[in-house]
Amino acid sequence: MRIGLLGTGPWADMAHAPALSRHDGLEFVGVWGRRPAAAEELADRHGTRAYDDVDALLADVEAVAVALPPGVQAELAVRAARAGCHLLLDKPLAATVPQGRAVVEAVRGAGVASVVFLTTRFQSETEAWITEQSASDGWFTARAQWLGAVFTGDSPFAASPWRREKGALWDVGPHALSVLLPVLGDARRVAAAAQGPGDTVHLVLDHAGGASSALTLSLTAPPAAAGAAVELRGRTGVTLLPETTEGPVPALLRAVDALLAAARDGRPHPCDAAFGLRITEVLAEAEARLRDGR
Repeated sequence: MRIGLLGTGPWADMAHAPALSRHDGLEFVGVWGRRPAAAEELADRHGTRAYDDVDALLADVEAVAVALPPGVQAELAVRAARAGCHLLLDKPLAATVPQGRAVVEAVRGAGVASVVFLTTRFQSETEAWITEQSASDGWFTARAQWLGAVFTGDSPFAASPWRREKGALWDVGPHALSVLLPVLGDARRVAAAAQGPGDTVHLVLDHAGGASSALTLSLTAPPAAAGAAVELRGRTGVTLLPETTEGPVPALLRAVDALLAAARDGRPHPCDAAFGLRITEVLAEAEARLRDGR
């Protein structure tokens, strides 16, 4: 499949471009970015072409991978889908629910495949654990902590304007939800939301399966306290999300496999744009609760 990359930032550099270059089922056609010089540099490093015109790239490919801020991603994903391109998207799908709905409508209208790259869902050990727990029932409660040190340590994402604006809720919230929703069922409501230190937020969710979950999300944790953990408790006992040292490139390669399969078979992947929209809806509900102090 011929694929292009939209975006030239740190995530495009460390994850997307290496994965697109390595995957045997892809022809990495080119790169477009909002900074033409950065697109030239990234394309040169991976032996491909830089495009000045995004529509010219869309016309030359069958799929695009997107590594852009959520609001920009949503707009370009709609354009790409309408141009007949399959979509490998990043999280969060969009910055608002209407933007997310527009992406889903464009995907459905064009009949293209979509996969949202939620890293934990495509790492081999954690993906297997999520699948195993999803097949069980009787869950009572869960807690998830996704604590990053993006704003307190030495992170290439610290200067990201959208992360500064939206914080941990929108940056790492999708990761936590991508684990909890398939296991506990959809979030019927955000039962509670409270601010913590910095951009830290605490959420309580009521799930369709009858369980509740508590989430703590932050990008301003002390570096020594950073890390992710998920604990499930229920009829079968207690289980923890396994730790993994697998980096983003192998996970992204599996996400590409998922996109190729969805494009070939016509069957939506569990992490498609519709799932990305559902995550966006939960985040927006939590944001509203935090804003209103409810």
